Amino acid sequence: MINYDIIYNKVCDLILLLMFSSKQLRDILTKSKTISAKDFDKLAKEAEEAGKNVEGYLINKRIISQDDLYKKAADHFKTPFIDLKDQNIDREILLKIPETIAINHNLIAFGSDGKKVNIAVLDPKDLETLEFIKKKIGRAINVHMTTPDQLKDALKKYQETIKSEIRHISGEDAEEQGGKDLKEIAEGLTIVKIVNDLIEYAIFQDASDIHIEVEEKDVVVRYRIDGVLRQVMTLNKNLHAGIIARIKILANLKVDEHRLPQDGRFKISNKRYNISFRVSIIPTFDGEKVVIRLLNEKAQMLSLDQLGFPTAELEIVKRNISKPNGMILVTGPTGSGKTTTLYTVLGMLNTPKVNISTIEDPIEYRMPHINQSQVNPKIGYTFAGGLRAFLRQDPDIIMVGEIRDQETAEIAVHAAMTGHLLLSTLHTNDTVTTLPRLSQMGIPSFLIASTTNMIISQRLARRVCSACKKEYKLDKKTVSEIKKQMPEIEKMLDKLVKAKKISSGSLDSMTFQKGEGCKKCNDTGYKGREGVYEVLEVTDEISKLILKNADVSDIKKQAEAQGMLSLAENGLIKAFKGSTTLEEVLRVTKE
Repeated sequence: MINYDIIYNKVCDLILLLMFSSKQLRDILTKSKTISAKDFDKLAKEAEEAGKNVEGYLINKRIISQDDLYKKAADHFKTPFIDLKDQNIDREILLKIPETIAINHNLIAFGSDGKKVNIAVLDPKDLETLEFIKKKIGRAINVHMTTPDQLKDALKKYQETIKSEIRHISGEDAEEQGGKDLKEIAEGLTIVKIVNDLIEYAIFQDASDIHIEVEEKDVVVRYRIDGVLRQVMTLNKNLHAGIIARIKILANLKVDEHRLPQDGRFKISNKRYNISFRVSIIPTFDGEKVVIRLLNEKAQMLSLDQLGFPTAELEIVKRNISKPNGMILVTGPTGSGKTTTLYTVLGMLNTPKVNISTIEDPIEYRMPHINQSQVNPKIGYTFAGGLRAFLRQDPDIIMVGEIRDQETAEIAVHAAMTGHLLLSTLHTNDTVTTLPRLSQMGIPSFLIASTTNMIISQRLARRVCSACKKEYKLDKKTVSEIKKQMPEIEKMLDKLVKAKKISSGSLDSMTFQKGEGCKKCNDTGYKGREGVYEVLEVTDEISKLILKNADVSDIKKQAEAQGMLSLAENGLIKAFKGSTTLEEVLRVTKE
């Protein structure tokens, strides 16, 4: 059995476990003279109206940083504050408090003075828990306060043992499994433990995919983290059959089928969220390969500006989603965040006054008050079939997961033309090439021109790690290399200077930022991702060009004339502001 409770606690983002009540916050901030009582009451009312927690609202509005808030709270509670970022926590000290207790009670043991164990907590007033910890470890404790973010990172110390534990288990069971029944192997404690740990470790590392690949002599496990695949461990090949069989059992697939591809899914459910795992298995030369995609169906919804939309593009999006009908398309490759953008838009449009229906494959986020439906090709329930049925359900807004074929495209355009706001995705490289793609699907030019409101193209770029970022300037060799990879960069820079998006058009004189690599970012220099966008608003001028079947180049010139910035140009702006790097911009915007 998968340990649902442990996985749930590991996945829970501790930043959301906001510790202070409104009254406590008021006392902490007013007594430290950070904010007046009048201003606090005003902000608390704003938070209530927005349906937000006051603490989170103040941090998101940058009234106070999380670090400053918890330092002031430590002073308020007369408890020493500990910065866990640079603490080397000894394994023996760490394990004095079991992992499940540490996670469930938001605390960690980080040191000792010989007689007492040093404990970092979020709530120093939880005397019942602190007394329980004293009895558990059999020693007196020194209590310190830390921040949710720092505690979350420190708790990863427990997970550093997972890889070695898997290797240890693998070593114990490395003998040949031949002759045994696959189901018997899959249900053995060794295989169950390995698969559980692989899943737990992937969740804790915020991986979006798990790749289990068999080679001639080994089984290689890779995780996709922040959009990039990383090898995390190598296992003995003798374990391969059991691991694959275990995953097949979880996903309700045929254990004895090894020649054909299989697709399945399983779910880990809890009261506060659901994690859905999509499983794909294909036969390869050395055996079966598995890819598992992790989808948190109740992930925290972000705003468009949090996703990374620049101000000008944000205004275009807001203007077009407020229209009562028409089509809004989001394009980009798989894994570029298209669905997240659409869900964010749906969140903005979701009011009691409208009827919203979605047809998806799969349902990635559960949203209240929205009618979400999932395709099922096995019984003939497709995007086109679901969309056709929706039109009989009196919808105001419809989201179609993807326009894949002519039938779906035709019904989508018909829906947009007959008074519905329709949102969907397409796989195209940029905004302008979406228009001929619709034509190739058999949609007449006059319908494309009259129904398409806006097209968004996007990519996801890794953010520079805030814990280890530093400023730097490009040397001549790097500048020369960048110009080779992006020949149009000088024209782009001139355009951005004229548009007052950047202050200088010379790569040599600009200051950039990059991460040096630290524990928080696993020495990659990056932590998290944000969107890079290109937004095409279908104005009257663009519509006229579509009606004339104008070349893509002519449409692009007109779009640029009305202020559209390309993916690469918006990516450059982000690099100049220090949120990502030039290398990332080149990586995600190359065609």
